[in-house]
Amino acid sequence: MKHTISTLGSHSALDVCEGAKKEGFDTLVVAQKGREKTYLGHYKTRKQGGKGGKEIGVVDEVLLLEKFNEIIKPSNIEFMKKRNCIFVPNRSFAVYVGYDGIENNFDIPIFGNKYLLKAEERDAEKNQYYLMEKSGVKFPKRISSPDKIDRLVIVKVSEAQRSYERAFFLARTPEEYEQKSNEMLKQGKITQDGLAKAVIEEYIIGAHFNLNFFYSPLNEELELLGIDTRRQTNIDGFLRMPADQQLELLKMQQPSTIEVGHIACTLRESLLEQAFEIGEKFIRGVQKEYKQGIVGPFALQGAFVEDGKEEFVCFDVSLRMPGSPGTRFTPYSEYLYRESISFGRRIAMEIKQAEKEKKIDKITT
Repeated sequence: MKHTISTLGSHSALDVCEGAKKEGFDTLVVAQKGREKTYLGHYKTRKQGGKGGKEIGVVDEVLLLEKFNEIIKPSNIEFMKKRNCIFVPNRSFAVYVGYDGIENNFDIPIFGNKYLLKAEERDAEKNQYYLMEKSGVKFPKRISSPDKIDRLVIVKVSEAQRSYERAFFLARTPEEYEQKSNEMLKQGKITQDGLAKAVIEEYIIGAHFNLNFFYSPLNEELELLGIDTRRQTNIDGFLRMPADQQLELLKMQQPSTIEVGHIACTLRESLLEQAFEIGEKFIRGVQKEYKQGIVGPFALQGAFVEDGKEEFVCFDVSLRMPGSPGTRFTPYSEYLYRESISFGRRIAMEIKQAEKEKKIDKITT
């Protein structure tokens, strides 16, 4: 029985489904009530203009749940098993289902290494900092406590209401840290517990890039499929103002960095070799620390800084499907495949190859 490619109805589901359809797979989206119209309506697979019309849309079937975390209920697992699903994880899957549920209760083959998903969390054992250090990937200096702040730092603390979003703030001194953190506590933006778990890092001044990679264990090759940067609210609005207006606005409101979109971008060609070297080092490092290592998509998010020469400093790692469907509109997949390839399609290509070679176990957990 041929596999159905499935995913959670958020983050990057349409990218996954479009790529799957391109490679001839059926698709299934697990949606939550109140957030299902995109998948049940606008992008549902159907015949345009009636029975004889052209097929449009990319979502063949929707499993509609009250809450995303119900996906691990036995009846829903059985529903997906009957369709021989391979599930493509995204950030929303990790957030709403949780790592314990994913690792212990989700009895569906997951494309990639499900045990690696939790390494994105900064308080996890063998987390992204641990993996970057073991891999030799340069990342910002971490400051052990607020009283040790001696430079411009970024404090990465979870939001009070949405723990998966981060209420970042900048500080230059211990006193400024105290002032800003107290303001955010009073406003209810963060909690004392969240602040205690916050990461304090040296703030990196440079040009931001997300290097979106795909590692194929079947071909043992690293691919750079695309590069993007982020659109964030409300910091983008701040940056569009003249400096004097920014200072006035800061008296009433602090910047936030909630991601709302992405911009496809390119990297100077002479820096591509460095990008590949960093990606290859990270793959080798993860393979030593996690059984099965990296399978499929991952991203190294950081900035190129100028210190005599341009050098990439990584300040965040994604270990699953990236959230930027626009990467296909950068030229890098076309340089390799001679046509533009989305992450969704590249995953479907890997699954198709694994089916043909009878190596599904090599690309799933």
